[in-house]
Amino acid sequence: MVTALELYDPQIYELIRQEETRQSGAIRLIPSENYVSKAVMQASGSCLTNKYSEGYPGRRYYEGQQVTDLIERIAQERAKKLFKADHANVQPYSGSVANLAAYAALVNPGDTIMGMSLVDGGHLTHGWTVSHTSRFYKSVLYPVNPQTGRLDFDQIEALAKKHRPKIIISGATAYPREIDFEIFGQIAKAVGAYHVSDIAHVAGLVVAGIHKSPVPYADIVSTTTHKTLRGPRGGMLLCKKEHAENVDRSVFPGLQGGPHMHTLTAVAVAMAEANTPEFVAYAKQIVKNARALAEKLLEYGFNLVTGGTDNHLLLIDLRNKNVPGKKLAKALDRARIVTNYNTIPSDPAPPANPSGLRIGTPAITTRGMKEPEVRQIATLINRVVENIDDESVIEDVAKEALLLCSQFPVPDHFIVPNKNASKL
Repeated sequence: MVTALELYDPQIYELIRQEETRQSGAIRLIPSENYVSKAVMQASGSCLTNKYSEGYPGRRYYEGQQVTDLIERIAQERAKKLFKADHANVQPYSGSVANLAAYAALVNPGDTIMGMSLVDGGHLTHGWTVSHTSRFYKSVLYPVNPQTGRLDFDQIEALAKKHRPKIIISGATAYPREIDFEIFGQIAKAVGAYHVSDIAHVAGLVVAGIHKSPVPYADIVSTTTHKTLRGPRGGMLLCKKEHAENVDRSVFPGLQGGPHMHTLTAVAVAMAEANTPEFVAYAKQIVKNARALAEKLLEYGFNLVTGGTDNHLLLIDLRNKNVPGKKLAKALDRARIVTNYNTIPSDPAPPANPSGLRIGTPAITTRGMKEPEVRQIATLINRVVENIDDESVIEDVAKEALLLCSQFPVPDHFIVPNKNASKL
């Protein structure tokens, strides 16, 4: 059967088909990428994309909200139950928007915020110099310990006492260890600051109980709805009751207009999927796979920042291999292994051509790969590194990667239907 898209726009149809083939035929190791279920995909591509819903359930600015109000309330309740939070706002278009909305809900422009330095594993929106967050707010950045690559809470506390920020941000985008959100909360309280926790990368590990939740220790928790949470591309804010009104006002009308109801609907589906034993098993396997990958890479002589991982990602310091991160990422891509080059703490190389490589296990775990397969992937990565300028070896690795992918097809469904989902 010819689809409507194929009939109307064969060029875009073909490009989408090519991208589907690429995702299926590559070992995807970018930590922020994953595969969504067919249920999430169907919700995301549904007729909800036609509907404008400015405002909140029961307080909309357009009519015709009989269904959208029900959907958003379901998404809110599922998120609150999943994260054990007082309040949930499921409208942010992305994690970056969610972060800015969190800051704006708590402090004024020009106030001081303190977050992890980008080159040490933080996110752009934690106050990095090229982000608007460093223009709207005075930004203080804390590094990791240059010897261990780990957070130094004594140093963070000293910086907080010196600069007296109004907000302290916990969370990271390239930090391979579990973060102690309780200590961050204590430091924030000691200096009279709010604590905003960004768990975009580890939200799936938090809801599965593998990592400690920041919800009891943070004023606002920000997250994306994809990555380890395995939902659509979106954002979400969780907060204590006393901040609920400010958070909602900060998102709308402060930063956004109408929510993307098709994405919000898919978020509701993803929240139901995450509230299952199957998802908990999946999240546990993510960490098992990451640790097995780390162990095998260490056997091959790779230097790992912090020496390993507690979560879904690894950060590789390639300096002892004499291979720049960008060159390796490009070579691995030709070998059907998709990664991203990344800065490492105290990186002497520029961000456009850094010394590190960032890899993670959410997507390959969704495909059903386990420890034997990730060890095989480590071997393939090592072969590319040792033969970085030999295209014949890279072609051979690409064939092996494709064969491995063929043994673990992208699943249509990976969660047993939850009979109680409609009651969440």
